[in-house]
Amino acid sequence: MFHASCLIPDSLCSTEHLHEPGVGVREVRKQRRLKKELRLIDVFAIGAGTTLSAGFFLLPGIAAAQAGPAMILAYMIAAIPLIPAMFSIVELGTAMPRAGGVYYFLDRTLGPVTGMIGGIGTWLALVLKVSFALVGMGAYIALFFPEVPMVPIAVAIAVALAGLNIVGAGTSGRFQVVLVTVLLAILAVFIGDGTSHLHAAHFEGFFDAGTTALLSTSGLVYISYIGVTKVASLSEEVQNPERNLPLGVFLALGSALVIYVLGTVVLVGVLPMEELAGDLTPVATAAERSLGRTGAVLVSLAALAAFVSVSNAGMLSASRYPLAMARDHLMPRVFYRLTRKGTPMVSILITLGVIVAILLIFDPAGIAKLASSFQLLMFALVSLAVIVMRESHIESYDPGYKSPLYPWMQILGIVAPLVLIMTMGMMSILFTVGLVAAALLWYAYYAKGQIGRTGAIYHVFERLGRQRYDGLDYELRGIMKEKGLREEDPFDQIVARSMVIDLRDHVEFTDVVDQVSGWLSRTVPHSPAEISQQIMEGTRIGATPVTHGVALPHMRVDGLDQAEMILVRGRKGIHICFNNPLTGREEEEEVTATFFLVSPERDPGQHLRILAQIAGRVDDDSFIPSWESAKSTEELKETLLQDERSLSVLVQREQKTGEMIGHALREMEFPEGCLVTWLRRGDDIIVPRGSTVVEEGDRLTVIGDPQAIREFRSRFLSVQKRSRLRKNGAKS
Repeated sequence: MFHASCLIPDSLCSTEHLHEPGVGVREVRKQRRLKKELRLIDVFAIGAGTTLSAGFFLLPGIAAAQAGPAMILAYMIAAIPLIPAMFSIVELGTAMPRAGGVYYFLDRTLGPVTGMIGGIGTWLALVLKVSFALVGMGAYIALFFPEVPMVPIAVAIAVALAGLNIVGAGTSGRFQVVLVTVLLAILAVFIGDGTSHLHAAHFEGFFDAGTTALLSTSGLVYISYIGVTKVASLSEEVQNPERNLPLGVFLALGSALVIYVLGTVVLVGVLPMEELAGDLTPVATAAERSLGRTGAVLVSLAALAAFVSVSNAGMLSASRYPLAMARDHLMPRVFYRLTRKGTPMVSILITLGVIVAILLIFDPAGIAKLASSFQLLMFALVSLAVIVMRESHIESYDPGYKSPLYPWMQILGIVAPLVLIMTMGMMSILFTVGLVAAALLWYAYYAKGQIGRTGAIYHVFERLGRQRYDGLDYELRGIMKEKGLREEDPFDQIVARSMVIDLRDHVEFTDVVDQVSGWLSRTVPHSPAEISQQIMEGTRIGATPVTHGVALPHMRVDGLDQAEMILVRGRKGIHICFNNPLTGREEEEEVTATFFLVSPERDPGQHLRILAQIAGRVDDDSFIPSWESAKSTEELKETLLQDERSLSVLVQREQKTGEMIGHALREMEFPEGCLVTWLRRGDDIIVPRGSTVVEEGDRLTVIGDPQAIREFRSRFLSVQKRSRLRKNGAKS
């Protein structure tokens, strides 16, 4: 069985402007992406920082007034609906690392109407959480400076944090790491000392408040956890998101859960319920009881670090929602303007203005309930989004992390939040309904006429004749190209063993296909005629991308053990007629490079990542000149390899590489993960074996993972000569 699909190179993969009058493909290429500045430690710090703040330093007193000692259990119950949402958001975030997080996921899965609701609502929920943190900060400052007006101080801090965010996510992220480090250190001291001052009598009457109060309190304190997933809105700025996003989120949630459970046990065990209930500075009160006045000061400093931390991380995350919605024409384009440092200044300033306004309207409990109720609804929709993406069978949906226990995890993620919402009171329900109505009105009167996309849900119902949107598939493939290869993808090995056909005369694409099909029939369990027919059919229906003088025919085949590729250079051109999927018309072009890729049917994700890697290299302005000037088969292959995954080394006696002269390859201790794929000696190409002895003047081509290549460079190339040798390797 054959399977062909279309991969659009970078110049065609984005659909951002395709529905905007007067905007062409060339303009699409100019869209700016946010800088990838956030490391794993930054992801953890942002996730933990937006979690360990008011939820621990302010809310326990309010929660105790409602549920008594059972508020400990309420914090545990509140984490249950978060877990499916967390797994779902991480899966979606590693598949679609884009600014906007929940908004972007809902828009691309359930359609722009749901995306509109998710974008406005989640942005406002984050704004409410930041406002809540500033209220809590004021309560702790008042312990030491009761005469100081809190609102001006909160506004000043918000303005300072907005300025920090405008400077850049990297700067903001490093500041976040410092804050969270201080916070965790002080909390460790508080919990460690507090466990020795517990009173068993304080836990009596644990369930006296009743089940209804317990569930309602769980909904109240749910806001304590929602920050841990907000880093998804920054996924576009995360380095290596397939690794750092899930790991950072899981570490942040694990830390938060341990601190909330142990911390609330300490609060209940140290303070009598009549003191704890209603206290807006419960941690400071408990610390003073167990550690004295010094302890209260220390914990108050931790509280201030926590509130500043959540305000910083919350503002950083919230400001990306208007940006993402403006990018998709759901909001005015002014929100999409980036500074020279790549930050959305207008979006940050609008977020700041709304935060300041909210400080004057709601009390702490009101803010917590309103933010929690809408966020619960969004998390239910995110769980639904994973089901939609999985069932849509879009091959370019390629998450680096997949949620376990599908679909039961997602079903729980839909049901549990809805149950909690119903226990939170009519005000919270009306607020949620009001936000949904406001988003629908905005969509109807502003955004509806400016977009032409639908969500992945239409792929699910394609068999019913609904509106499937192929632009989503193109967009996801563009994202795959940005994410790059995974460590297990054998791209370098495929290139190294690929066959090369170098044509000196002008030819027709059909003649090239006949020649390639004959060679492929030796490894593919199909006849040359069947292979040729499949390749030509893919070209006819638009499944063969053609751009920048390059064609990429490809297919997946049952019964194939590993991917194979054939590189064809047409020195005087290869004439190809193909269907352009964006215009729907048949076009023709002269190409100088054609790459035929055939992969096993069982791994469509890897097939598309390899195609994306080729497309990314083809988009480089240096590719065609390097391809056309290559003097040998090996140089043609080298034009496709990544700099950090490959190296061409000239063996010279006066250089470090001179250590190789006279030694067999098996005798050399190359870094683990490095492989010598070929050796050029004069005009001869030698396929290296372990017994091959290196001579002066040999040129070795080495491939491997980036770390191994860096170690190889460090060992065999002197610092002074490294840049010159790299240039020589590209030319010779």
